[in-house]
Parts: sequence; C-alpha cells; structure tokens
Amino acid sequence: MQVIENFINGEFITSNSGKYIDDFNPATGKQIAKISSSNHKDVNDAVGAAKSALPYWSSLTLDERIEWLDTIADALDARKEEIAKTESMDTGKPISVARNIDATRSVTNFRFFSEFTKQQEMMQFEMKDATNYVHRKPVGVVGLITPWNLPLYLLTWKIAPALVMGNTIIAKPSELTPLTANLFAQVLVDINFPKGVFNIVHGLGPDAGQAILEHPDIGAISFTGGTQTGRIVARTAAPLFKKLSLELGGKNATIILKDADLKKAAKGAARAGFTNSGQVCLCGSRILVDSSIAKEFTKLLLKEVEAMKVGDPTDESTEIGCLISMEHLEKVESYIELSKQEGGRILTGGKRVKDNGRQNVNGAFLEPTIIADLDINSRTATEEIFGPVVTLHTFDNEQQAIQMANNTEYGLAGSVWTTDLVRGKSFAKQIDTGIVWINTWLHRDLRTPFGGVKNSGVGREGGQWSLSFFSEMTNICVKHD
Repeated sequence: MQVIENFINGEFITSNSGKYIDDFNPATGKQIAKISSSNHKDVNDAVGAAKSALPYWSSLTLDERIEWLDTIADALDARKEEIAKTESMDTGKPISVARNIDATRSVTNFRFFSEFTKQQEMMQFEMKDATNYVHRKPVGVVGLITPWNLPLYLLTWKIAPALVMGNTIIAKPSELTPLTANLFAQVLVDINFPKGVFNIVHGLGPDAGQAILEHPDIGAISFTGGTQTGRIVARTAAPLFKKLSLELGGKNATIILKDADLKKAAKGAARAGFTNSGQVCLCGSRILVDSSIAKEFTKLLLKEVEAMKVGDPTDESTEIGCLISMEHLEKVESYIELSKQEGGRILTGGKRVKDNGRQNVNGAFLEPTIIADLDINSRTATEEIFGPVVTLHTFDNEQQAIQMANNTEYGLAGSVWTTDLVRGKSFAKQIDTGIVWINTWLHRDLRTPFGGVKNSGVGREGGQWSLSFFSEMTNICVKHD
C-alpha cells in the first residue's frame, strides 16, 4: 500500500494535519493507498514555494520553458505503461483504455503545447503613426483542480500551458484518484525539474480545494468537475477577481438523422455512451433517433452494446471496467430505478456485474444500460448521471430533434450522424453546445476551443485559448517619430 504525501518545493511532505484519506481500487474494493489530508496551512506552504520559484521560472526564455516541456514528455513517455497500470488500478478503467487514452494523451499534452507554442508569432498591430505590440506575461501562481475520471490526462492538459506561459502551479487532484499525480511528481524529481514550480496538495474539496480558491496569492483557477462544485468555485473565486476556467458537466445528445449510415452510427453511439463506463463529461448519454429508422437503429445499437465485455480491468480484452466507487454505483442505480418510476423501459443492462473475471463481488461493476420510452423532460433524460446509462428517444422532424437536443441545462458536446455533411453542419450549428462532432465522437484537435455553454462551464481551453488563459496580455503602443 502506497503512502501519498504532498509535493511541495520539490519534496514529498506529510500534511500539517498528519491525517490521511483511504484510497481504494474500485474494481476490488481493496485499499491501495492512503493520501495526505491537507488544509489551508498546506496550501499556504505550497503557495510560498510557488511564489519563491516564480521569479526564476518566469525569467526563463520561452524556448527554455518549451525545452522543459519536451523533457517532461520524454520522461512520461518512458513510463507510459506504468502510468497506464497505475491509472487502471486507481480508477477501475480497462488497461487498454488507460494505455491508449490516459497515458498516451498525458504525453501528447506536453508535446502538443511544446510544438504549438513554437508556432506562435508576436501579435503586432500597425497604426499610421504607431505600432502596438501585445506582450504575454504569466498570471503568477495558478491553481489547478482536476477530477477523478481522467486524472493525469486532464491534469497535464492544464499543467503544460500553465508552465510554458511562465506560471508556477498548485495542483489538487481528486482524492479518489491521486496515484498518477504522485507519479508525475516523481517524474519531475527524476529529471531535476526546478523546485517549487509545480506543487501538489492532496485532500478533500472543502478543505484543500477551498483553501486554493480562497488564497489571495493564487491568481487563476482552472477547474474541471461537476456543475454543483463549479458553482462553489465561481462563488468563491469570482469576487476575488481571479481568472476562472470552468469545464463542468454534460448531458450530451447523439443525434441520428434518417439518412445516417446506421451501422456506423450504432457503433459510434455505443462508443459515445459507454466509454470509460460513461464517466466522461463528453459522453453521449441521450440518443435521439429519427422515428422512421428507430426500429432498425435500436436493433443495431443493442447488438453493439450487448457485445461489449464488462470485466476485470487488467484483462486486455475488457472494454468496460467499473465505476469509480460503490457510492457512485449506488447513485447511478438510483437513476435506473427512477427511470422505471418515470415510465422508462430497460432495453438492456441495468444490473450489477458480480462475475467480472475475478469472481469479485466487491467491485463497482454495472452493465451498460439503455432505457427507452422516457419523456424527454424526465429527470433521467435531463440530469447528468455520469455512468453507463443512456436514454433513447425518437423524433419526427429535425426541428423537433433540435429542441430535444437543447432541452437540458447543459451544453458541452454532442454528435450528429448523417451522410449529408452540408446538412449535418447546418444542423450542428443549431445545437446549444460547445463541441459538435459529425459522424464521429471524441475526435480531438488540440488547437480548437474546448468548453461548454449554459451550466457546462465558463471559458475555453485548448490551443491559443489555453495560452491566453494562463497569461496576462499587455499592449505596448510605440509612437513613431
């Protein structure tokens, strides 16, 4: 069993409280680690280290910081399999998913921002009698708060642009999945990364997280997590005039138009609905299908979903692992029960999986579940469940489909399936959401803006939007003689 301490000023340090939080493997129910339970004193220590390191780090040239990003990427790449196995154990996701998505993307984030930053040109605006130069400065000390579903993937998505823009960092990973953040800190020690530039404070949201939000010397907060917690973040940080980036929940629609390639659409809808057991904010948890093709599409969808292998995350053939905890499993199950009360009909799934390859009855495994016959306004169809549960609805025309797609408080992502790409693009523009894919799902170009509308968040990250968030831009106007 690992003991996970805070990482402050380049060293692993026990929290001031001396207390620990238990960390469990959700696939087995066994304790695998205990992590420091931190408070405002630990955050203050971390901020002190970050402030001390800031003058040196921000004084490095952009090329020198880019070189550090490349060094980090190489070091992570050398430990990709260790990252994948650690992430799989801590989250319960299949090793194939942890390897191909989490570990790979964690390396890619550093390589991308290294290359993307090299391509940036000085912003310069000419007047008849003057030249305006836009100069980027670091924000200073920034706080990064990340969730449990894609732990290192999402943490590195924030670390890389924050570092390259010259900031120093206080990070708080989820207390449910602290292991890969700790591994990342070990990597930094191994490559002799400058002390104090990156710091980790472990603990609970109301203690460590709240202390980060309230600290007067932290100038920006990048948060990814649930909408309810996002409200607390905004309520705390906004009056302090901190820069805020909030990537929150989603209730995304997968829309199947009547001219879609149904086999491809069924495969895409199954992937969108059940990747990482539906525990991705971008998952398509509502499937809207044209009524004229609904019967044929549903048959193909059920075939795809019922063929998915749910089981031991360490098995290379497993496609769906477990949920993050037994508590979360019970929450998801409560929505399945609610759906029955709301008139829903379970087409497949809905039950716990107790034989997952290890004869384990303590893991948080649930069959992928499809529910039909629900009203589009029902709670099950409008509230974020964040599990392997999708609802299936039919529409009679495209205007109705647009109304149904926009019928939630969320607006993060979605996908449209059609063989008419012009029509698909026109349709996608009418969806109130931050990202729409046509004939695909989770096909990411890291240069593009990422974020949601409505209760799915505030701000955008990715490419130039990340660089802008993690910097302050100063305009220098030079008058010509």
